[in-house]
Amino acid sequence: MPMIQITQTPGLTTEQKRAVIEAVTAAYAEAAGKNPDKVWVTITEVQGENWGVGGTPLA
Repeated sequence: MPMIQITQTPGLTTEQKRAVIEAVTAAYAEAAGKNPDKVWVTITEVQGENWGVGGTPLA
């Protein structure tokens, strides 16, 4: 079973998360020739102060 993990800062609504999960599942299933019912997607939200890019925190 493929599992796709998305890590991002908070901000998406519940409806947006549902849309992302649906779109990512469909895209992966089509590209990989997999059954979309077997594709798992998780979204992990990380606060900006816990995330840095180029040595600088996002928040």
